[in-house]
Amino acid sequence: MHMTAEILAVGTEILLGNITNTNSKYLAGRLADLGITVLHQSVVGDNRERLSDSVRTALGRSDILITTGGLGPTGDDITRETVSEVLGLTLRSDRNSVERMKRYFARSGRTMTLNNLKQAMLPEGAEIFDNDFGTAPGCVVEKDGRTVVMLPGPPREMTPMFEKCAVPYLSRFSDSVIKSINLRVFGIPESDIQARLDDLMQGESPTLSPYAKEGEVLLRVTAKAADGDTALGICRPVAEEIKRRLGDCCYGEDVDSLQQVVVSALTDAGKKVSAAESCTGGLFCKRITDIPGASSVFDCGVVSYSNDIKASVLGVNPKTLDAFGAVSSQTACEMAEGVRRLAGANFGVGITGIAGPDGGTEEKPVGLVYAAASDGKNCYVRRLMLGHGGSERAHIRMLSSSNALDMVRRLTLGLPQPPDAQAVPVIPRRTDTVL
Repeated sequence: MHMTAEILAVGTEILLGNITNTNSKYLAGRLADLGITVLHQSVVGDNRERLSDSVRTALGRSDILITTGGLGPTGDDITRETVSEVLGLTLRSDRNSVERMKRYFARSGRTMTLNNLKQAMLPEGAEIFDNDFGTAPGCVVEKDGRTVVMLPGPPREMTPMFEKCAVPYLSRFSDSVIKSINLRVFGIPESDIQARLDDLMQGESPTLSPYAKEGEVLLRVTAKAADGDTALGICRPVAEEIKRRLGDCCYGEDVDSLQQVVVSALTDAGKKVSAAESCTGGLFCKRITDIPGASSVFDCGVVSYSNDIKASVLGVNPKTLDAFGAVSSQTACEMAEGVRRLAGANFGVGITGIAGPDGGTEEKPVGLVYAAASDGKNCYVRRLMLGHGGSERAHIRMLSSSNALDMVRRLTLGLPQPPDAQAVPVIPRRTDTVL
């Protein structure tokens, strides 16, 4: 039995771009895991007529409709009412949902207003999904061979409800599962990856698909089988062959980000990193501290835009700044070693460059960045030309921090630095010496 599904996000705020629709991405991936094919994804505003049309269209072409949003207590929350009307079902108050709401408000010390009772009005015959993180219950209802699953809009409510309630319900519709192994790659252009893996991309079971991210590539190996272990077993040989061909540029399997891998590696090694940033304005530090547990591997970050701060706080030699300028490999190295000493860390990072849109010259154009990483013995520095012009400030900053993260990953794991990295011996600090 092969089932098809459609995802319908309800909310004018999504149409206007006020919030990002992350629910549909999450649901599509999880439905694929269940072996349910998603045929369509759509968004509709808080308008009863348009929502009704969208529901009818979805039920006319898919076996399962999953809605998110529109289950709240206000007048523009109309998903329950509209779906019930399309299916010809009557809304009835669910006593258990009312009691759960009363307990929820009592615990928070707030008074429950009468409009909240609207959330307990659910289609007759529905299987009700309790909401452990909010007030709006979800539900699933079947009619004429079609199934509608209604979930709340906030991801912190929708995700656990889907996992706890919807997954067990939907699992009975599938006789197969789809599983993927996701490999993240940094340091190889997408075109080179395509050339190296072209034969693997021609396969049908498993399939290999590349997805370009900002400055890196996600490779997804996917297979379908009767159970998850079998599907992953089909994927595994191809995943291992990819790792063999791409080497240490493949930085992680089923991980979320480069910074996640760096924090994990530092934690396992019992080492710490510090950073001195100029053009990235603290982005490297932000990405590190976005990861839970970063406090055990990161103590200090310095945003040193001015030369005075580079000299007085980081100990960059004024003669270095005079001779080579703030944007130079020499300054990047002294920033990296300076912040490493300042923090007493195992590794120090220095990033300096011209992110634009202004400030570039013929000799030092916009996009020129020097990234350095010091371990106290050697400082590895790279000259990077990033972006394609002066309008890519955010992109240049992001790529700068990614390259620095990759250098720290390699230092921590004992991997070689990229071929263009220059190794500069660290010289004991002397006020009259240029590093």
